[in-house]
Amino acid sequence: MRWNLYRTVVLTVSDRSARGVREDKSGPEAVRMLQEAGYQVVQTGILPDEEELLAEELKRICDQHLADLILTTGGTGFSMRDRTPEATLAVAHRQAPGISEAIRAYSLSITPRAMLSRGVSVIREQTLIINLPGSPKAVRESLEYLLPALGHGLDILTGNVTEG
Repeated sequence: MRWNLYRTVVLTVSDRSARGVREDKSGPEAVRMLQEAGYQVVQTGILPDEEELLAEELKRICDQHLADLILTTGGTGFSMRDRTPEATLAVAHRQAPGISEAIRAYSLSITPRAMLSRGVSVIREQTLIINLPGSPKAVRESLEYLLPALGHGLDILTGNVTEG
């Protein structure tokens, strides 16, 4: 596995965390799990729930080839301010719906509230963007399920192996 080659960015999307009113626990949990799995976290950040701001940051990272993987946490619920999926879809070149569908399906075995997650997964350039829920518990559960299969997809996306 070549997971240690994958440059990863973790972005927390939260008005309260961006203002310093609430400590971000989801982003650090994602970073911890990624590093334990051998991923190289090259950048983290906290952004307010502003669709255009998030879309611009996603574009910048992808278009400048700064990361192979971007994980967002937060902004995937039903609140009027939850616009992470819309920002992500706005920058997509291709969709990767199976990832988010699999996360939701797994999460439904834990809580029926998983059906309320609107997270999406897309590809822009050679970067995979995955929206994760905002709670540290949901991030942990999602990554426990996702990480074992993710390396193969990133290998194919970045050309490190051929399909087959």
